[in-house]
Amino acid sequence: MWWRRRREQEMADAREEALRWYERLGGQIMNLPAGDDPATKQALVDAGERYNAAGSQLERATSAKQYDLARETALEGLYFVRAARTAQGLDPGPELPALAAARQAGAIREDRAVEVDGHEYRASPRYGQGTPYYYPGGILRGRRVPGGYYSEPVWKTALAAGAGTVGGLLLFDALFSPGFGFGGGGFEGGYDQGFEAGYDDAMDDHGDFDGGDFDGGGGDFGGDFGGDFGGDW
Repeated sequence: MWWRRRREQEMADAREEALRWYERLGGQIMNLPAGDDPATKQALVDAGERYNAAGSQLERATSAKQYDLARETALEGLYFVRAARTAQGLDPGPELPALAAARQAGAIREDRAVEVDGHEYRASPRYGQGTPYYYPGGILRGRRVPGGYYSEPVWKTALAAGAGTVGGLLLFDALFSPGFGFGGGGFEGGYDQGFEAGYDDAMDDHGDFDGGDFDGGGGDFGGDFGGDFGGDW
C-alpha cells in the first residue's frame, strides 16, 4: 500500500533528523571545556541530561511523532550548549530551529526582578553577571517558564520541589503575573492554541531530567562535568 510506504518513509526521515541533532549535541558536549564557572557547568549538566533523555527516546521510538520528540529534546540540549559558550565568551554558533515548547512558554524581553518568600529572583533576555543561568523556555509541571537568563536555575527548583508546592506556586505565579511582564508585553511569543495537547504531556514526561546514564551513542553525559573535555567547537 502506498500509504504504508509513505508512513515508513516519514518515520525514517524523522529518525534521521533526530539522530542528526542528537549526534551534534553529543559532539559539542564532548568538545566544550566545562571550566569553573557555575553557570557554565549548569548549562552543560542540562545539556547532558537532554542528551541522555534524547538517546533513551530514540531507543524507544516507534513512530515519526516519537522521533520528533527526541529531536526536540536534542535541540533543547543544544540551546544549553549555546548558553555555555556564551558564558565562556565564545561564539555561540549558528542559530537553532525554534523549540515547540519554547513557543508555548514565550521569552523574556526585559529585565525583571520579583521577590518570593523573601528571596529575590531576577530574569533578563540577555546573559549577565546577575543573570547567568539560561533556560530555553518550556512547560514544567504544567506551568510555562519563559526562555531567557535567570539569577539561578529556577527550573531545577521546580523539578526538585515540584511546582505544586506552595513555594513553587508562588514562584511561578510571580513569574507569570502582569507585574513581571506576562500579558503586558514583557514576553514574546505566546501559547500556540493549535498545538496538540498530547505534545504537552509527552514533553512533561521527559521534562524531569535526572541526569541518568545513557549507555550508547556518544557516551554517558550524566556526570557533573567537573572535568575539562578539552578542545573547542
